[in-house]
Amino acid sequence: MSGGTPSAPAARKPSAAATSHSSSRRIRTAVYFLHDGKVSAVPRTVTAPATATAAVRALLSGPSRFEGHRGRTTAVPSGTELRSVDVQGRLATVDLSDRFLDGGGGPLMRARLAQVVFTLTRFPTVRKVAVEIEGKPVRCFGPGGIVLDRPVGRADFDDLSPAVLVESPLIGDAVRTPLRVWGSADTFEAEFRLRLTDVSGHRAADVLVRATSGTGTRGTFDVTFPYRALRTGPGLLTAYFVSPEDGRPVTVDTVPLAVNR
Repeated sequence: MSGGTPSAPAARKPSAAATSHSSSRRIRTAVYFLHDGKVSAVPRTVTAPATATAAVRALLSGPSRFEGHRGRTTAVPSGTELRSVDVQGRLATVDLSDRFLDGGGGPLMRARLAQVVFTLTRFPTVRKVAVEIEGKPVRCFGPGGIVLDRPVGRADFDDLSPAVLVESPLIGDAVRTPLRVWGSADTFEAEFRLRLTDVSGHRAADVLVRATSGTGTRGTFDVTFPYRALRTGPGLLTAYFVSPEDGRPVTVDTVPLAVNR
């Protein structure tokens, strides 16, 4: 497999520089846990300049209680330690402790690799990821013998992405109208829908979205639309598509939000 998921404009993403002489500042990024077996972005704030390092450390810390109660899980073994992250020429080399190898079969091992890869490639300066364990390059990972004879990117784990991967807004975000949503998708004829419901269950918006590509090729999308909520409070953004076979709605992901009127 080769290539990677098309990136959203760099203005939306922080730099992944592991070392810099710039002054420290707080930067918002995302780490990737699992939701119904697929990668799911959740927000984290890290301190520059070591943003890539901080993001991976946040990933290793696992989901918050709020996120866990909303179905976000992790395949990364508790106690996994980060030894280092080095970013050079759009390649991030991540060195993890041997605890990262513990437990699970092939699918679980692929899921934890995907979490690391998606977290690092959130940064526009990272396209591919190479994995080391205790300072040694990994060529064959886990009991299933996952081959890592070259750096990997998002496209290598596309089966672990939901049909619609919402990258913004993120779980728990407070949103106002108009709502901007961006991410990537691979759906029939590149079409799907986004539905926003408010705390009362009222459908505040339901819009048709077209990604840059689909039907076997993952594309990107970036849409802004107004909504009308009846009440302020917890709400839900649902990405779904209409089945071409029977016309029924098929939910592919949900993002809990704080919806403002």
